[in-house]
Amino acid sequence: MASRMLDRGEDDELTHPDLKPPVFTDPAEERAHRKARLAGACRIFAKLGYDHWVAGHITVRDPVRANHFWANPLGVSWHRIRVSDLLLVDFDANVVEGERPLNAAAFAIHAELHASRDDVVAAAHAHTPYGRAWSATGRPLEPISQDHCAFYGDHAVFDDYTGAVYDRDESHRFTTALGSGKALILANHGLLTVGQSVDEAAFWLHLLERCAQTMLLVGALAPRDDEPAYHVLSDEVAARAREQVGEPQHGWRGFQPLWDEIVAESPDFLD
Repeated sequence: MASRMLDRGEDDELTHPDLKPPVFTDPAEERAHRKARLAGACRIFAKLGYDHWVAGHITVRDPVRANHFWANPLGVSWHRIRVSDLLLVDFDANVVEGERPLNAAAFAIHAELHASRDDVVAAAHAHTPYGRAWSATGRPLEPISQDHCAFYGDHAVFDDYTGAVYDRDESHRFTTALGSGKALILANHGLLTVGQSVDEAAFWLHLLERCAQTMLLVGALAPRDDEPAYHVLSDEVAARAREQVGEPQHGWRGFQPLWDEIVAESPDFLD
């Protein structure tokens, strides 16, 4: 991960004192909040066209029960999912709460993530259109815009696709490749992001998809007069921009307009 060049956190706190994640003293209230955000993120992904087949899953660590996380169930449309559909799962793949079937790939990937990194509260994986296309290159993002800089030194590529992931030994390779970063491009597969909240993890996946789209667009440009087709920012500039737009609070904030829209458009997901 890129070294910290300046502390934007304090500056952001002074500039935007009210725009920050909530702090809970009641674990039950925090659980309800996390579940609502998970269901809402699924609806948002559906609206953005990130749902595909039965692939894709979002999870969030349970604040009440250790070694448990909430997940969207297998076979439930992200366009229709509700809080009441969510599953509470333990690290042994037991469904503790919920009536729907558990996605085996979701368990394998997310259980390993939550078990391996205490800082990962939420994780998102989807087979997005541009993410799938860019993943086939097996290349990381380049710092070609401010948005791309959010992932500078903070994402990796897993370039050894061997098929669908149904066991934790296989998904352990994902967590090893991800390291301490927040995003992983799964070659020939899709995108994976993590965060300290559902808000953050979901927004990073959304931004990563948009960055993949841009990489494909500039990749179609032809060089002119023996010059590169596009400009790549220097390491120094990219590292500084990453501190300005790629911290957890920036991901959380990016999700808030999406949340407001989905609540206004289809609040039934909160049932």
